[in-house]
Amino acid sequence: MNSKIKVVVVDDSAFMRKAISTMLKKDNDIEVAGIAKNGQEGLDLVRKLDPDVVTLDIEMPVMDGLTALKRIMMEMPRPVIMVSSLTTEGAESTLKAMEYGAVDFIPKQLSKVSLDIVKIEKELQSKVKAVARKKAKISRLAALQRPRKVSRIKPAPAVSSGKPARDIVVIGVSTGGPPAVQKILTDLPGDFPGTIFIAQHMPRAFTGPFARRLNESTGLNVKEAQNGDLVRRGQVYIAQGGMHLKINQMISRIEVEVTDDPSDVLYKPSVNVLFSSAAKGVGSRALGVVLTGMGSDGLLGARDLKAGGGILLAQSEETCVVYGMHKSVVDDGLADRIVDLEDMAATISSLIYEN
Repeated sequence: MNSKIKVVVVDDSAFMRKAISTMLKKDNDIEVAGIAKNGQEGLDLVRKLDPDVVTLDIEMPVMDGLTALKRIMMEMPRPVIMVSSLTTEGAESTLKAMEYGAVDFIPKQLSKVSLDIVKIEKELQSKVKAVARKKAKISRLAALQRPRKVSRIKPAPAVSSGKPARDIVVIGVSTGGPPAVQKILTDLPGDFPGTIFIAQHMPRAFTGPFARRLNESTGLNVKEAQNGDLVRRGQVYIAQGGMHLKINQMISRIEVEVTDDPSDVLYKPSVNVLFSSAAKGVGSRALGVVLTGMGSDGLLGARDLKAGGGILLAQSEETCVVYGMHKSVVDDGLADRIVDLEDMAATISSLIYEN
């Protein structure tokens, strides 16, 4: 019996079809079941082959990737990884694809002489294997994560009155993260009394568009963090791709630091760096949240946050795309609560005032 993960590769570039297929075939647990050169061919192959995972280009003739994605998610939901150009336009399209149900993306700029080809190859293989396990849950997760549209001027009741006990919320997230983050921010009240910092594993070209989309689609003020920003109540700061986001407690104020230091870590932005800076800067005022993602980034920072008196929430396995980052926190005994995504905003709001 064939227990390999079946993948359908859809791309209008012959080079990309070959490159992605070659990288996947190097893993003995993965089988490239079919290859298509446009969205319509890809849709037909998905219907015929019932793959575990689909890699899907965005710009294609006959049927583009976003149209094909919507059809896949309506007819036969399964994990879809987008193939994206690292441009502003590519970022906008990819973020839209993730709202439609795609779980992640890989960069389109692959080269035969690229020094990053081995890293990309391992990342692609790992992503395919991680998301393949969620095939049966993708439809339910897509419905759960689909945030409602809200007016920027909608009235939102205050969470409580008085001064919050923990007014700094730090969120770490990776694979499958954008829809989960949007869901949480949409569900929070427009007059949320704390400040939110988010480290999402994402390329530099993506974080600005990501912040703008969240600012337009939620009731909160969201911006890409800039070095020297003053921390303000009700503000959401998105870490810049390729840089770390830190919280610095000054004598009379808290400042945002955007820095390349440390430069020798696997992820930029790093959840560990953000969480550790919160522990050092604000201590027990910090509320940490670890959401869906591969790997264990955030574990070391979570230890610092807990040692500093902070509280830590972890997204439940049942409501995440990839149970990795938060699994490491749960397994280490650091999570104060394990929370379903649909309840995360309410839990954050309640803990803001809980001593």
